[in-house]
Amino acid sequence: MVWDPNKAKKGEYPMRTKKKLLVVSAGLACCAVVVWFSTSIQGVERTYEIQPQVTLPEYRTDAARAIDAYERLMERYMDLTEMNMIRVGMDVQGFGRRLDSIDNKLAELSKKMSRIEKALGIEQPKNPVEETREVKTRNYPEGCDSGSRK
Repeated sequence: MVWDPNKAKKGEYPMRTKKKLLVVSAGLACCAVVVWFSTSIQGVERTYEIQPQVTLPEYRTDAARAIDAYERLMERYMDLTEMNMIRVGMDVQGFGRRLDSIDNKLAELSKKMSRIEKALGIEQPKNPVEETREVKTRNYPEGCDSGSRK
């Protein structure tokens, strides 16, 4: 069917033409609504919030660096002192064991000596004699104190 302008004036459109006209007008209406609500066509700027994650080294003063160096030095010194104290403690324990073994050997020798003395008939004194030591003092010439030497 061909479109006839005489029939158009009378309002006699074929059914296909009316459907096409309805589809085209609905499409134009949708486009108009999209354009109307579109913010980019209306010229409104969109803003984006950007949060940069850039890490910068901490600003440190010379005093802070000196304090940190001192703390590291003291930590090393404390570790060294602790290790030396452990060594000294181990040495003292070794000396204690050694002195205990010497004491045991001396006790055994004392028992042996008493048996030998008993076998030989040597009597032990009833009151042991206490040894006294005299402290010798120096006589300095007159006018000199004990701390100065000539």
